[in-house]
Amino acid sequence: MTIAQHTPRLHRQLPSHWVACVFAWLMLVWPTLAAGDTVKVISARLEQTEDGYQLNADFDLQLSSTLLEAVRKGVPLYFDVEFELTRDRWYWLDDVVVKGSRERRLSYSPLTEQYRLTTSGISQNISTAEDVRRVLSRIRSWTVAERGRFKPGEKMQAAVRFRLDTAQLPKPFQLNTIGSREWSLSSEWQRWTVTIGKDGGVQP
Repeated sequence: MTIAQHTPRLHRQLPSHWVACVFAWLMLVWPTLAAGDTVKVISARLEQTEDGYQLNADFDLQLSSTLLEAVRKGVPLYFDVEFELTRDRWYWLDDVVVKGSRERRLSYSPLTEQYRLTTSGISQNISTAEDVRRVLSRIRSWTVAERGRFKPGEKMQAAVRFRLDTAQLPKPFQLNTIGSREWSLSSEWQRWTVTIGKDGGVQP
């Protein structure tokens, strides 16, 4: 029997549900493989203030013409900055002490020809795409934990990342994001060690 004769028989032996599982897996992982790390975390720091422990972070990101065109055509975009603070546990998974997300909604008004960026219910009008990029690339004074939450000498792991939340796009646009680098705007988790000083402040 030749290889050409034998191959179809092997193909017929493959369960259909197995093929479906492989296809579903590829659909899930392909956007990640295609996108990679499209946003860079330049800096991130946690500090104690009168209002509590606040996060400040800077990101290196670019908004593609495809994203900006979608916004100008009436499709709002949702960006998330996610933060976590964890304690190591040798006997189990890490203890998640703080977990939060700050959402930003970007829309466009044809009447005023301005972008609108809404964060925590507060909106600001922005004239140019470059100014939108500049504002999106910074997080300032985000209170992630109340003052006095942590004990002096406590050591934890902080982590932050930036991403475009494609799950909030209209369904037709969600299909367009599969495998598309232009729609895959995200960073890897940036992690660093946080140590609480005697006064409750964060040591460098």
